[in-house]
Amino acid sequence: MSRINDVGGTQGFGAIDTTDDTEPFHADWEARVVGLFNALRAQGLFNTNEFRDAIESMPAKEYLAASYYERWFTAICALLERKGVIEPGELDGPGEPAAAGADTHG
Repeated sequence: MSRINDVGGTQGFGAIDTTDDTEPFHADWEARVVGLFNALRAQGLFNTNEFRDAIESMPAKEYLAASYYERWFTAICALLERKGVIEPGELDGPGEPAAAGADTHG
């Protein structure tokens, strides 16, 4: 079964943006998500394969609407919920990147 991230050969997604973007982050929250990922992975809460699977398991509509680091944040939340570290929806709300008014599609 192919997942939404596996779009090889699929048409209708438009042109690929090949602009050379030298900035790794476009908002402070993106860097914090990477820091959170590194800290949690270093603590052994999940591994890279679990993280990748969590991203690839996102519903298609949510995956396509999310920016790169929004996918990371969604995956981290899903893994923390799955492992009982946080309650479902605990990280939703004012602290969520989109709710903070960040430009999340850049």
